[in-house]
Amino acid sequence: MSFTREGDLSSRRMSAAVTLMTAREGELLDLARRGDERAYAMLVEPHRRALHAHCYRMLGSLDDADDALQETLLRAWRALRRFERRSSVRTWLYAIATSSCLQLIRRRPRRRLSHGPAAAPHTAPGEPLSESVWIEPYPDEALGVEDDPTAPAAAYEQRETIELAFVAALQHLPPRQRAVLLLREALDFSAREVADLLETTVPSVNSALQRARRTTAELVPNQSQQSTLRSLGDQRTGELVARYMDAWDRADLDDLVELLTEDITWAMPPLRTWYGGLEAVVPLLVEYPLTARWRHLPTRANGQLAVGCYLWSADQRHYRAAVLDVLTLRGDRIAAVTGFISPRIFARFGLPDRIMPPAPISARGSHPD
Repeated sequence: MSFTREGDLSSRRMSAAVTLMTAREGELLDLARRGDERAYAMLVEPHRRALHAHCYRMLGSLDDADDALQETLLRAWRALRRFERRSSVRTWLYAIATSSCLQLIRRRPRRRLSHGPAAAPHTAPGEPLSESVWIEPYPDEALGVEDDPTAPAAAYEQRETIELAFVAALQHLPPRQRAVLLLREALDFSAREVADLLETTVPSVNSALQRARRTTAELVPNQSQQSTLRSLGDQRTGELVARYMDAWDRADLDDLVELLTEDITWAMPPLRTWYGGLEAVVPLLVEYPLTARWRHLPTRANGQLAVGCYLWSADQRHYRAAVLDVLTLRGDRIAAVTGFISPRIFARFGLPDRIMPPAPISARGSHPD
């Protein structure tokens, strides 16, 4: 985000928060208050995706975001008769969503992208930790930023605020600072609106915002992945992903290493162990994943390039979903690979749970019937 890098966010704000209820919202609200569930669905549907992304930023977890959104919509339905129309439906929903997230945070451990120091070369991957301690990847499609092709700046902002580094930095903030930072900078609520949402004062909001900015500035890289991807362009990024997948498919260590920076980091949540630098990453690749057979499909996660990795199963005779690699670039090289060992999430990224091998070629050069 620009409050930690690349200038002033005010110069490229997302559209300002709407503070007044529209006539259409008023009509739907009246119907919903009378028990019309369809009207309620129409009232909240325009906000669903953005609310889900907000919950993810707050919680660092796709599953927890699902729970928080469900709780938000249920609480909003129950509170319809108490909604006094002194704000927009958007503001009201974000107040409930933020409250739901803050309550959930109190019952969950803080999520991270790494635990402990980097492993020494030739160290075997460690035992997995509970999945509840890890940040989870977020599918770009869930943002719905392509729904409005007239707002490329808004799409840029939304993707920037779900990048892995930014979401990881958010988890270092106390919960209320996290909420203030997101409501003020990512969602463009005014200090007064945030104070009302969090039932505090404007000076308290401004103070929390300044502290949150200082902390994230220390943790987030100077250049966002969105800036890097835009500077490379679609063709070069497509070629980079294709080379990465091809090197893995052919188990070509030299080609794979050519794509990596010298200080590459490699993490594999929920495994505790992570590796830093080629001197540690290369032995990891040689001794473990490159001994297996893989196939790959491209996707996008957290506004970044990502690849679904499929491991050959001799018993089942197909490649099964295994790891989702999220790639962090520095220039035209890969500076970090975060390989989420979580096959269950593949469907959320539009990926199949298996890849079938190509049919064998007959002696005549044609596929058998």
